[in-house]
Amino acid sequence: MKQEALAQALGTNQQAISAMENSENIDEEKLKELAKALGMTVEAIKNFSEEAVINYFNNIYDNEISGSVIAPQSNNYSFNPLDKLVEVYEENKKLYERLIQAEKDKNEYLEKLLDKK
Repeated sequence: MKQEALAQALGTNQQAISAMENSENIDEEKLKELAKALGMTVEAIKNFSEEAVINYFNNIYDNEISGSVIAPQSNNYSFNPLDKLVEVYEENKKLYERLIQAEKDKNEYLEKLLDKK
């Protein structure tokens, strides 16, 4: 969520959100408002872990591929999420390279057609 959108949801401005992000502590009342605006619980914010988020979304992604979506039951994974991210990046990179080459080929073909006219 962008700072501007969060600021609007909290009835404040972008600078206040930026200051909140840079502070080490947020008072409990402001934390409750923040959790409500983000659609989550105060406990979820307090127990936030980047690793847990990556594992959660990797699990959803892997389950969607197999045809089912279930909530993760544990954080014991036998793969490194960063390796998975690099793998997906490389696959997408190859796809984009093929798409770019197809567009170049199409443009060359159209230029040849135009030159003939």
